[in-house]
Amino acid sequence: MATRLSPRDILETLVGFPTVSRDTNVPLIDWVEEYLQGHGITCHRHWDETGEKAALFAHVGPDQDGGVILSGHTDVVPVDGQEWTSSPWELTERDGRLYGRGSTDMKAFDALAIWALVEAQYLGLSRPIQIALSYDEEIGCTGAPPLIDAMQGVVPRADVAIIGEPTMMGAVTGHKGGVSFHVHVHGVEVHSSILHKGVSAIMYGAELITWANRVNDAQMVAMPSEMAALFDPPCTNVHVGTINGGTAHNITAKDCAFHLGFRIIPGESPDTWREAFFEEVRRVEAQMQAVCPEAWIEVSETFTLPAFAPTQNNLAEELVRQITGDNGQHHVSYGTEASHFQAAGYDAVVCGPGDIGIAHQPDEYIEISQLNAGQKFMERLLKACGA
Repeated sequence: MATRLSPRDILETLVGFPTVSRDTNVPLIDWVEEYLQGHGITCHRHWDETGEKAALFAHVGPDQDGGVILSGHTDVVPVDGQEWTSSPWELTERDGRLYGRGSTDMKAFDALAIWALVEAQYLGLSRPIQIALSYDEEIGCTGAPPLIDAMQGVVPRADVAIIGEPTMMGAVTGHKGGVSFHVHVHGVEVHSSILHKGVSAIMYGAELITWANRVNDAQMVAMPSEMAALFDPPCTNVHVGTINGGTAHNITAKDCAFHLGFRIIPGESPDTWREAFFEEVRRVEAQMQAVCPEAWIEVSETFTLPAFAPTQNNLAEELVRQITGDNGQHHVSYGTEASHFQAAGYDAVVCGPGDIGIAHQPDEYIEISQLNAGQKFMERLLKACGA
């Protein structure tokens, strides 16, 4: 009989794979597939168009619809420039904590889901459980839609999806959506002493960033809607996270590039915010071209994430609340793959071990107590599914 690993053993293995989003996750998927198949569980893969990344899904239990999906992502954020006390790719225990990149976000849940699937294979279920492990969550949740599409007709249709992002085992029933853009301002170089004859891409790019600040200021003082009031901050906001440009202090910048993104309240249309931004782009571009007609602004959309809206009679929420006893109202401003499952017709909830505030940080860790709480959750889920 194949060895049955503990959640901690599985987590240690998963952390050992450096599955940064810019790199392949295939060695991790190879290991998961081999481990599950060793316990008689049939696995299915979906490859991205490059062949460098793969998603994996599997089904345990009766061959019928109405099951529970345990959804996790396999990619992690980079460790570049971060100072770690121990190797980010080696699970290390200190003071009741397990350190390693992805330990909280979200390989702990992945490990628990893998463990639960194997346990289910030996216990027998009256309601099926599935696992869905994606790629490219950390760059905009772009790997979830093709994974969900790939599952259709290959495994029975589940009706509940539990997305295991770190929530300290609380039931999160709503989050903001998002739309993000890469902006490249193309200026015209001249000596800075004759600035008026050229177009500084940085200075005109700054006008777009200033517009973002004005939008945020206006949003923060406006009366929030009932839906917006569920979130912190209680409004849609705009953020610029990176910026590059210019060649020298005395030359108008030929180029300025930055990423600008919106986090959008459920119920608000991404198209409305998209058009508001493009209207400002057109205004700034017209100013540039009035000086030098060859100047222009290039904008490409990098991803769109639908909002995850709270709903009535959510079967996933009901199931998680029954298991955890959590009756609190939890809504978050970060995005997850729950919105893609909801858009595909599943009842969804976000619930997993760990604290989102620890995610992406140097010396990322999960409390051992949280991993244990996650195992208790899975044990109760198995009982709820008839094990």
